[in-house]
Amino acid sequence: MCKEKTLEQPDRKKDELLGMIAENKKEPGNLITVLQKAQEIYGHLSEEIMRVISEKLEIPAAEVFGVATFYSQFRFTPMGRNVIRVCMGTACHVRGALNVLRTIERGLGIKAGETTQDGRFTLETVACIGACGLAPVISINNMVYGNMTPQAVMQTLDKYE
Repeated sequence: MCKEKTLEQPDRKKDELLGMIAENKKEPGNLITVLQKAQEIYGHLSEEIMRVISEKLEIPAAEVFGVATFYSQFRFTPMGRNVIRVCMGTACHVRGALNVLRTIERGLGIKAGETTQDGRFTLETVACIGACGLAPVISINNMVYGNMTPQAVMQTLDKYE
């Protein structure tokens, strides 16, 4: 199992994070922007990343953690190589999205909001993908798959490494 690099180790991501914080330090109300950009760099917001943001922006750690945990856009664990989004909008719901979701959860051994131990998949639910005519719909890495059934969804997942 590979260990996540810490910010103590020199790397491109650390330099990018510190440079981005320095660029945004003077902007009022900059915390959300900095958190978004930090997540773009690392793929998630670890406790260590948020502490560095707190220190460099001179904002209390409780405020940084509070803002980050308030907004659903922020992740605190690394994403899988493949991100599955199951649409739970009205059209998808009435056409069996919950069965598709449960099939994925059982097949991968994770719940929505989790990542498989091997880092292959992250499973999320979304309010609407915008392809209601193809309900139920999932997307994998932003590729949309429609008319999903429990059987078809597992065959679709098998195509992803």
